[in-house]
Amino acid sequence: MLLAIDCGNTNTVFSIWDGTKFLCTMRTSTHHGRTADAYFTWFSTLVQHYKLELDITDVIISSTVPRVVFNLRVFSDRFFDCRPLVVGKAECALPTDPRVDFGTQIGPDRLVNTAGAFDRHGGDLIVVDFGTATTFDVVASDGAYVGGVIAPGVNLSLEALHMAAAALPHVDIAKPQNVVGTNTVACIQSGVFWGYIGMVREICARIKAERERPMKIIATGGLAQLFDQTETLFDVFEDDLTMHGLTVIHSYNKGLQA
Repeated sequence: MLLAIDCGNTNTVFSIWDGTKFLCTMRTSTHHGRTADAYFTWFSTLVQHYKLELDITDVIISSTVPRVVFNLRVFSDRFFDCRPLVVGKAECALPTDPRVDFGTQIGPDRLVNTAGAFDRHGGDLIVVDFGTATTFDVVASDGAYVGGVIAPGVNLSLEALHMAAAALPHVDIAKPQNVVGTNTVACIQSGVFWGYIGMVREICARIKAERERPMKIIATGGLAQLFDQTETLFDVFEDDLTMHGLTVIHSYNKGLQA
């Protein structure tokens, strides 16, 4: 069995893949000080809750937080007796090498999303990921990551607005009843909700124009469905895209070892 771990700036997700399907997915907050033992205590407690009989033989990690990788490596080695694949490291090959400026550091999550999206949908894609940052990843016809766009994430924008303007409250993102708000919370929600819809539509349109070809838009991340319920922004929503990408990269590396 494969344990796929996706560590983002806000949350870390563990999914167990039996070769044909994900048996379960578990989520915890990302904390760079969490030890290997603490990960195992949390992990084993949830495994018992799900009543799973596990035989983890492989681990693959994607992390946008470099400081947590060491403890996840120790977690893998100590409790599963295996050296994990870490996306972005030299020993972890990608199905198609990215084509970007020399020396550019690409977020592992973007490489994983590219691999997962290409495996399911082929090339000429725009992958929009609503995470701590809102990212747009451009996938070429051969599956290569060829660049993209990074914008502040929705919750990050709300938090920054609250922190910078003392009189403005912290609000949760939601679809407003009207564009014109009649109270402070409704005004903020309208600005963020419709502002992000406009941003996504405009950026995707400009990417398509620059690439001069039809492109399918794939959305992932928890907030993607919220923005898609009013306007048709995306062709497909994939809630497990990152985890699927990790299984694709793991399978590719296993094939190279065979």
